[in-house]
Amino acid sequence: MDWSAALAHLAEADPKLAPVIARHGPPTLAPTDDPVQSLARAIVSQQLSGAAASTIWGRFLALYHPAPRADTGHRARFPKPAAILATPVDKLRGAGLSGAKAAAILDLARHVAEKKVVPGKLAALSDDEIAAMLLPVRGIGPWSIHMFLMFSLARPDVLPTGDLGIRKGMQRHFRLRTLPDPAKMEKLARPWAPYRTVASWYMWRLLE
Repeated sequence: MDWSAALAHLAEADPKLAPVIARHGPPTLAPTDDPVQSLARAIVSQQLSGAAASTIWGRFLALYHPAPRADTGHRARFPKPAAILATPVDKLRGAGLSGAKAAAILDLARHVAEKKVVPGKLAALSDDEIAAMLLPVRGIGPWSIHMFLMFSLARPDVLPTGDLGIRKGMQRHFRLRTLPDPAKMEKLARPWAPYRTVASWYMWRLLE
């Protein structure tokens, strides 16, 4: 995905971002072809480190597919909703999911099976419409919605004010004494619009 217009805007609107952009290059943000998988992974990843989330995600997929051979380049596919709904909770827990996350994964599958969440329609909806469709799913809150908009749909102007990494990145970037609250974040990020997603991606990079 071409983010060149976003990078030019951000470098001009916030000159302190220019060296960060130069150091890390263009953001790795692009739409995905399986929004349900992205939502499920967001549920699994909540309150976990990246490494822990990846391990549990791999174990979850392995419930539905045998381990692929390393030399094939094949990746396990995300299971269909019916397959997830047929999985006992104890089996999901055995893969490393907490009780709450197992219930959330099952509820997501149920919403898709009952067509309360229609994956093919998500990309055409506004951010608010997507939130209205997804928030009734157990385990999906504002943070999950923001991650979905950013990493699954590559929406350009999302500011995840509830993300601790973004708060810490903004504290460092703007040299604040304390972590900014959502209102402060919104105010500081105004010059970044309409590319707050991209600027947020660089806030995470500041913590690496």
